[in-house]
Formats: sequence, structure tokens, C-alpha cells
Amino acid sequence: MADGDGWSEAATAAAFPPAPAPGLSPPLGWRERLRAGLAGTGASLWFVAGLGLLYALRVPLRLCENLAAVTGFLNSLTPKFYVALTGTSSLISGLIFIFEWWYFHKHGTSFIEQVSISHLRPLMGGTESSISESGPSSSNSQSETSRQNLSECKVWRNPLNLFRGAEYRRYTWVTGKEPLTYYDMNLSAQDHQTFFTCDSDFLRPSDTVMQKAWRERNPPARIKAAYQALELNNDCATAYVLLAEEEATTIVDAERLFKQALKAGETIYRRSQQCQHQSPQHEAQLRRDTNVLVYIKRRLAMCARKLGRIREAVKIMRDLMKEFPPLTMLNIHENLLESLLELQAYADVQAVLAKYDDISLPKSAAICYTAALLKTRTVSDKFSPETASRRGLSTAEINAVEAIHRAVEFNPHVPKYLLEMKSLILPPEHILKRGDSEAIAYAFFHLQHWKRIEGALNLLQCTWEGTFRMIPYPLEKGHLFYPYPSCTETADRELLPTFHHVSVYPKKELPFFIHFTAGLCSSTAMIALLTHQFPEIMGVFAKAVSMISRTCVEYL
Repeated sequence: MADGDGWSEAATAAAFPPAPAPGLSPPLGWRERLRAGLAGTGASLWFVAGLGLLYALRVPLRLCENLAAVTGFLNSLTPKFYVALTGTSSLISGLIFIFEWWYFHKHGTSFIEQVSISHLRPLMGGTESSISESGPSSSNSQSETSRQNLSECKVWRNPLNLFRGAEYRRYTWVTGKEPLTYYDMNLSAQDHQTFFTCDSDFLRPSDTVMQKAWRERNPPARIKAAYQALELNNDCATAYVLLAEEEATTIVDAERLFKQALKAGETIYRRSQQCQHQSPQHEAQLRRDTNVLVYIKRRLAMCARKLGRIREAVKIMRDLMKEFPPLTMLNIHENLLESLLELQAYADVQAVLAKYDDISLPKSAAICYTAALLKTRTVSDKFSPETASRRGLSTAEINAVEAIHRAVEFNPHVPKYLLEMKSLILPPEHILKRGDSEAIAYAFFHLQHWKRIEGALNLLQCTWEGTFRMIPYPLEKGHLFYPYPSCTETADRELLPTFHHVSVYPKKELPFFIHFTAGLCSSTAMIALLTHQFPEIMGVFAKAVSMISRTCVEYL
């Protein structure tokens, strides 16, 4: 691994040698990029041809006389004209600069570059020559990387998502801000329709009403539909679920409604089990009723966790994982990890990690950072950067640093929230693995566990930035994981509210046109100021420039 852990590099160079980056060529210079662009479009031939044609037609077009007339006109202009001209240019370029800056921070790209690539490049005949020049092996590797990025950019349900009525809505009442985006709530509506509805809902009138309720966008209309379903069937479990999620204003009220839902859900589940083999419709009902029952028990466990009954929550989660082992995609083990950390049952946490931190299973920030926390716990209380710089790192400290590097490579956004370098917001209902949304969801619940272990945040602060020396090109090649997906910023901007400043990795450089418009605005403003303050000197300078240009034309 790479060093750079906050202390002397010589002390850790032996334990963390810089990792080479095979297969990565150094970035091309501007000459190579310019040559490649001109070779692909043939623009150089057109440029030379244009110059030759202009030189051949210089006499018929009377270029010298016309240029002389223009030069004479410019010489007759007063300094006030130049002040107005440069001032207007400075104003326009300043407005363009402000718009470019705003557009880059909002969308992560340059507006001028985007328009040029989307509209002007096809008109100029621009093509991706690099694709045609690359061989079959590189195209195969690119397609494989794209497939990996698509799989890693999948949006997942947040295992620890909050309650809309008791938590999200209370936040809105206090701050006046909406913590959930329309995109996030739309994904939740799709989840509810997948989990809580099936093709045989028409057999139960209450389920028919709830099917419409889950599709309703207006919260009061959904709540009204839930009450209508309860009037038709007092044992409609999904109606209690909707009321617990959206109408209950406290966790106690939500737990009371979920207990009613559990009583109704268990009755319906036993009834579906008895009829599951009668027809495909009954099998679909059993799958739906199973999803409803698991959801209710999980939310009851989360209510118990929030109300301080942690051992009860742990028991419910363990029973769920034993009773319904196929439903691992719900990531109930992440709820269990957080509750066990609150109990400080670190041996049980390690046992859960041994089962789920497997190479064949998808990773998450909760898995990687909890593993790092357990290894950090063994050395953090006695760790000191000064001592480590003198004697070097012990084996346990190397293991802890390696675990931190592994976690940071998986999700590089988390340390800024754990170290409180960025402010936390309420986590969204859906997260993007390796993205800023996942980092917020993890730090929101696990920051207290890092603070509880003495020296853990100190060790993290000293070591986390050393990860980036191992992966100089994170979008092209990773170290322990796939290359970092380039689609996280776009998805996180859809999942996170607009008042949150989305964390971007790797950090983007300012586009060329922002530098260009800033320089143009500054230079024209300076020329306008100098012309206004020293009109005689600037007039002489302007005449000298015109005389030089006229001499060059006459020479040609």
C-alpha cells in the first residue's frame, strides 16, 4: 500500500510502498491532444487551404486597401469608445463566467463544452478516432468496465431509512426544508408497489384500494385510502404499514401501528401458506404476504432500536435472518451490525462480518468501515503519529491502516463526515453504493460508534488520505475493488436535496472555459480601467498596434 499517513514518509515506506499502476500511460500533452484532434478531422488541411486561397485573392479582394481603411477608422476613434468597448466586453464575459461557474457547480460540467460536444462537433464531422484505433482487447476491456460501472451504479434501498411521518416530516416542520427528493420518493413508491402488491389484488377489495394508494403521489390521499381499506377489511396489514410510515408523528405511534400490522400480517401469512399450492395466484399472494411480514418485523426492530430496547431489536433481526434466509437482498445484517455496535458486542459484530464480508457478496460502506473500526479498536487507544514515526508500525497497526485504506477506496466520501469536515443531513431513502448518499447514510448512524472508541477518529484522520496514493487513476484502475464508477455524482444529485453540497470524487478540475472567461473578463476590465485613467498613453499604444498591423499587411 501507499504511505502518506500523516507522519514521516520514511517511517512507513517499508510497510506501504507506492503501488504501481500498470497499463496506465501518462496523460498526453497539449501538442499530442492537438495533433490527435487535427488528424481525426482533417482540419489542418482545410486551414492551410484557406490561407492559400486568402493569399491568392488578396489583390482582387483589395485586402490591403480595406485594411488600411479600417486602420484609419480605428485611429480616428476617441478613448471613450475604447473604454465603452472594453467595459462592455468585460461585463459580457463576466456574466458568462458567472453562469459557467454556477452551471459547473450544479451539474458538474461546463455548459460551453457540453454544447460544443453535443451540437457543434457532429456538424464539424468529429468522430471518436480512439475507438477505431484501439484493438479488440481494449474494446472488450472498455465494455467490461462499463458493465461493472452499471452494476455499481445501481440504486439500493437504504437499510436504515427513517420514518417519513415521525422523522422526515418533523424535520420539514422545524426547518422548512424537504429532506427527500422527488426522485427518491418515486423510487420508494416503486418499491412499495413491488413489495406490497401482486396480480391477485382484485380478489381482496382492501388490497385493490391499497394498490391505488401506493401509486398516489399526494400523502393525504394515501392516508385517506388506507383508512378506506381498513373500513373494508380491519385486518389489512398494508394499510397499517402506510399509516405507521406516514401518519404517525412519533416512533411510539409508529410502533403501535406496526404491532397492529403484525397481528394482521401473521394471520394473512398463515392463511396464504395453507393455500399456496392451489394456483399461481395463491403463490403470488404468499410472496407478497411474506414481503409484508418481513417488512413489518424489520420496522418493529428499528422502532425498538430507536426507543432504546436494543436487545429486543437484535433478537427480532436474528430471528428474521433465520426464518427468511433467502431475503438477503434486504440487507438486514446492516441493521444488526449497527445494533450490535451500540451494545458494544464486538465479538458478535466480528461474527456477522465473517459471514457477510465475503468476496462473493456485494460490499457496502457499513461492511468495509465496520471491519476497519474493529481493527482500529485494537490499536487506536495507544496510537501516536510521533511514536509511529520513530519505531515504525506494528503488525496490528499495519492491519488497521490497511483496513482503513480498503474502506476509503470503496467509499472515499465517508471520512469527511466521520471527521466532521462536512455537515451531515438526514439520509435519503435510497443510496448509491460508493457514492455520497451511502456515505451520509453510514455516517449518520455510525459516527457515534467511532467516537465511542478512543483514538479511532485520530487514526482515521492520520491515514485515510494515504489511500489516494495507491489509486492515482481511480476511474481507470482500482486497487482492491473495481475502478470507481463515474456515474455516482449524477445519481447522488438526484437522490440528495438541493441544499446539500454533493461530494465529488475524484475532484474535478475547473473547465477550460471558466479559466478563459475569467481571464477575458479580468483583462478587458483592466484595459478599460487603464484607458479611462491614461487615455493619452493607451491612445498611443492603440495607434502603435494599428501601425504594426498595417505594416505587416503592406509587407504581405
